[in-house]
Amino acid sequence: MRCLKFFITTAIDYPSSKPHLGHAYEKICADTIARWHRLLGHKVYFSTGLDEHGKKIERIAKKNDKPPQQFVEEMSVHFRSLCRVLSISFDDFVRTTEVRHEKAVLEIFQRIDEKGDVYNSLYEGSYCVECETYYSREELVENNCPVHEKPVELVKEDSYFFRMGKYQKQLIDFLEKNPSHLLPKERRNEILERLKVPLNDLSISRTTFGWGIRLPNNKKHIFYVWVDALTNYLTTVGFPKKRFEQWWPADMHLIGRDIVWHHTVIWWSLLMSAGLPLPKVFSHGFINLASGKMSKSKGNVVDPIALSEKYGSDVVRYFLLREIPFGEDGVFDEQKIIERNNFELANELGNLHYRVLSLIEKNCAGTIPSAATDNVLTKKLELEAFRSNMEKYQLHFALATVMAFVKECNKYVNEKEPWKLSGAAQEKVLYSLADSLRIIAILLSPFLPKTGEKISSSLGVKTASFKDVKFDLLPARTKVSKGEILFKKIEDRL
Repeated sequence: MRCLKFFITTAIDYPSSKPHLGHAYEKICADTIARWHRLLGHKVYFSTGLDEHGKKIERIAKKNDKPPQQFVEEMSVHFRSLCRVLSISFDDFVRTTEVRHEKAVLEIFQRIDEKGDVYNSLYEGSYCVECETYYSREELVENNCPVHEKPVELVKEDSYFFRMGKYQKQLIDFLEKNPSHLLPKERRNEILERLKVPLNDLSISRTTFGWGIRLPNNKKHIFYVWVDALTNYLTTVGFPKKRFEQWWPADMHLIGRDIVWHHTVIWWSLLMSAGLPLPKVFSHGFINLASGKMSKSKGNVVDPIALSEKYGSDVVRYFLLREIPFGEDGVFDEQKIIERNNFELANELGNLHYRVLSLIEKNCAGTIPSAATDNVLTKKLELEAFRSNMEKYQLHFALATVMAFVKECNKYVNEKEPWKLSGAAQEKVLYSLADSLRIIAILLSPFLPKTGEKISSSLGVKTASFKDVKFDLLPARTKVSKGEILFKKIEDRL
């Protein structure tokens, strides 16, 4: 049977400052989906990385008295550290300053140029340096960028243009015929609504700064950062070498909702011109604070590395995946991290694990007894609901399903009271619970990879694949080791 492929990407981050919780959230969600597909036995390619060119980077580097290359080299360390701390299992960390990426950008330019979709003209318009985007007068909010709420700059310069307007009808037709290529549906409806207005051509080069990839036909021009950045998704799979075809198109570009236009209208029209298939796009929501939107430009960001050092990376992953409905906005509340940890991870999961293994160590000489899992317990696992939620990318519901089973296991312990039993009756209860923990470890592993590994290891087995989510597969006489409690209660109150 042919192994299915799954190619997932995050947006590449702009390293103008250290990573914040929004960067972490996107990577955690993408990592969970990548791990889920690996669990299914799929051949997975997961890429993330950095968008290192542009006027904003050039300005910030100069402000810090550093050459742009040195500045992005130093900043890249923080983003790699974020991935390490949060157990992000990427296959490639692509950077737009790499030689391989420049080759991919030049190939895309050559293809759209040969198509007759590039021309030279004068550009004049309102430009936001923060998001490297031009805005029409209608899109501005009191002369401010609608995303960053900061004044825009009036820019007038010689530029090369891409005939994006030529692809307007093709884009509309594609979205209407392929609704699953842009999710959630609210984002798709927004793009279709915006495409009712005539689509302007895209300025794809700059002459007012020098930090970027130069156009091959005119070295005075630098590629517009979005043309440069979006091509990373091809770079990471080896484009233009033919081997990229084994992965392309991407099965999911996971991005924030503020850049959906760039990843659909701009990116898809470029790909249409270049004669390449179109990737699927999924837009997650923003993480807000009680006071409003969290963003670097507002200076109200949360440091995810410090948060992980304080509570543990799996606790942070759990809070974000459990608390925020995937695809919607969510609110960051540190008090809720404590509550989720104490009432769900410590009280339910940690307590179940510690009690069961303590009872096995005490009553079964520390080895898994020989028995079959109680049908009373097996019926409590809603496996089809879990799988359905994962396939629909309803990550918060899928995780809730696993935790509901954890709760049922605790209920089973309390009802059966195995400490009062002996012989075969006791062994059946303890085997049932240990086998259930094995399955819980598998199902939790995409969400909480460290925890899944700890549970499996304590049972003397390796975290298996989704096909092993069947009861009665835990080998008897396996030595167990409960180790330290999985999650400790946090006593501090904010």
